[in-house]
Amino acid sequence: MQTPYFPDFSGFSPANNLWPQLVAKLGVEKSQHAVRQALDLQRMHGDIGTIPVLLSGTCGIALANIELLHLQTGFSKNIEGMVLIVDIKSKFLQLLKEV
Repeated sequence: MQTPYFPDFSGFSPANNLWPQLVAKLGVEKSQHAVRQALDLQRMHGDIGTIPVLLSGTCGIALANIELLHLQTGFSKNIEGMVLIVDIKSKFLQLLKEV
């Protein structure tokens, strides 16, 4: 599968508040459901070189290339079972361990 294009993450900053903001906006159940959908996308269409992405503004899901994410942000390549929450508007990223 070809990894879809995703914006250059080098201009993004790490954050710890994206998950709490999502829960405050949607509630725990809907937020957990969104994370499960992102993980399902990874299982169905991803591979060892991708990470599931959850867009915090829309709850859209995508896959991103782990190598590019590492090169652009310095995040570890060892992120199996994690979801990358992305706020495109404010340019923040948060890695979330499976909930």
